[in-house]
Amino acid sequence: MAVKKTTGKTTKTVKKIDLTKYTDFIVEETTKLLNIDSPTGYTEEAAAWVKKEFEKLGFKATLTNKGGVIVDLTGKDKKNGLLLEAHTDTLGGMVATIKGNGRLQLTNLGGMNPNNAETENVRVVTKFDGVYEGTFQLNNASIHVNGDYDDTKRSWETCEVVLDEDVKSKEDTEKLGISVGDIVCFEPNVRVTKSGYIKSRFLDDKLSVGILLGLAKYIKDKKVTPKRALYAHITVYEEVGHGGCGSVPEGCTEAISVDMGCVGEGLTCTEKQVSICAKDSGGPYSFEIVKALTKAAVDSGADYAVDIYPHYGSDVEATLRSGNDLRHGLIGAGVYASHGYERSHRDGAENTLRLLVQYAL
Repeated sequence: MAVKKTTGKTTKTVKKIDLTKYTDFIVEETTKLLNIDSPTGYTEEAAAWVKKEFEKLGFKATLTNKGGVIVDLTGKDKKNGLLLEAHTDTLGGMVATIKGNGRLQLTNLGGMNPNNAETENVRVVTKFDGVYEGTFQLNNASIHVNGDYDDTKRSWETCEVVLDEDVKSKEDTEKLGISVGDIVCFEPNVRVTKSGYIKSRFLDDKLSVGILLGLAKYIKDKKVTPKRALYAHITVYEEVGHGGCGSVPEGCTEAISVDMGCVGEGLTCTEKQVSICAKDSGGPYSFEIVKALTKAAVDSGADYAVDIYPHYGSDVEATLRSGNDLRHGLIGAGVYASHGYERSHRDGAENTLRLLVQYAL
C-alpha cells in the first residue's frame, strides 16, 4: 500500500510493509500480560512472563537485581547501542489500615486515583495466606442509605475495600492473614472490540511491552540484524519514578522510552497514531532524536503526531537523572483516559511498531 507523507516541505510516496501479523501478535501478547497483576512492587510474575516470552523468540533475556528484564535484541555496532525502555509495573494499592469494621483503607501505588477506581473489583495479595477478593467502594456506599453519597469527595480516606468474606471486625480480617503492606490489585477489565479498540486498565505501559515483543518477533521472522546494538529494558518501578535508573547495557549512546502517547484536549494524537513527544514535565527530549523519529515515521508511512505532554514523566528521564550520558526520546501508541480505564487501538500499536522497524533496524 502506497501513501503520501509530508514532513517540512517534502512530500514523498511510501510503500508500507504489511505488519498485520505482528499487530495481531502484539494484541494477543498484550492481552495476556494485562491479565497478570503487577502493581509497582509486585511484579515478579509479570517480569518472569516477559522474560520467558522474549526467550521463546530466541533472544537472551536476564533479570536485573531490581526485578526488571534486559533483552539483547542483537545488532552490529556495539559502541553505538540503542536502548528501548518500556515498563510492566502498573498502578495499584496497598493495605494501609484494617478498619474496625474489617474493611481496608488503602494507600495508592503510583498514580492510582480513587475517583476512577470506585466500584472496581480487587484482589488482596497477602504476604503468606493467599489472595482474597473484594470491591473498592465509597464508605457507606448504599445510595438509599447515604444522603451524602453525591457530595462526598472520593479519596483514599473516604473509600475502602469491602472484602468478599464474612468479616465484621478488624480481628476477623486479621484472622484471614491480611495485614498492613499487603498488595491490592485492581481488575484490568481487558476488552478488544471488533473495530480494533483495546480497552483496559494498565495499557500504560503493557501495550508497549507487547509492541516490543512484536518488534522482537519481526527481527526473528525476517532474520534481521539491527545496524546497531539493540536492547530492551522492561522496567518495574516506572510508576514511582525510578524504573529506568541503572541497568544500561555497555555501549549504549541513546535511549528511547516506548510508553503511552497522550490523547486529550489540546493535543493532536489519537488512539490510532504513534505519538512522538517533544517535551513533557521533565523538559525537552533531544531535538536530534525527535527529528530522527519524525523522519522515520514519514519514511515508514506511520501515522504519527508530535505533541507536548503537560503532566508526564518517563523511564528515560530517570535513566538520564541517574547519570547516564545518552541522547533520549519518547514514543508510544496513543492512549486515552490515562491512569483510568484506558483505550487505544490496534492501529496505534501498528504505527508504533512501524516507526520502530524503520528507526531501530
